[in-house]
Amino acid sequence: MAAAGPSVFLLMVNGQVESAQFPEFDNLYCKYCFVYGQDWAPTAGLEEGISQITSKSRDACQALVWNFPIDITFKSTNPFGWPQIVLSVYGPDVFGNDVVRGYGAVHVPFSPGRHKRTIPMFVPESTSKLQKFTSWFMGRRPEYTDPKVVAQGEGREVTRVRSQGFVTLFFNVVTKDMRKLGYNSRPADTQSDPGPSMPQGTPG
Repeated sequence: MAAAGPSVFLLMVNGQVESAQFPEFDNLYCKYCFVYGQDWAPTAGLEEGISQITSKSRDACQALVWNFPIDITFKSTNPFGWPQIVLSVYGPDVFGNDVVRGYGAVHVPFSPGRHKRTIPMFVPESTSKLQKFTSWFMGRRPEYTDPKVVAQGEGREVTRVRSQGFVTLFFNVVTKDMRKLGYNSRPADTQSDPGPSMPQGTPG
């Protein structure tokens, strides 16, 4: 009797939250978490993490370098709900309070190989001048109670946001048994490959 084929595929991701560019700010740290569909489950590694605080480099690029590791393995039965990584960057304001300096999210690359991603970050904005003044006066910037909303899209359109900074990540992606389940993930062509188009049935 023939052995049964695999019923799940694996997605193995490691890499690092390498660095950031926030020209107006210094002494920042980064949090990450993964958001994924209901058919997905982590089987190894860490779903979330928080980096050390880092200061700007002394050279012209003034990068904030974390080199903060990412390492996680997922199993799933279909690509719908392909994992995204959500980043939140924090740092001190003039009153010494930790405030959010940027949110961003990106899908884990779909094709195996090494990938570089630079994520534009944004912050929620107060919707009125009074709220802006109050949040400045009280030292409290608007922020999301759950950063995972950044990856979901629903309700985001009602939030006014402002672009602020960039974060660079590196991913090493390995998949197992996707082809046996009928899903095609072609290998990356180059290190900075922007990635193939989304697989059928996978949300954008």
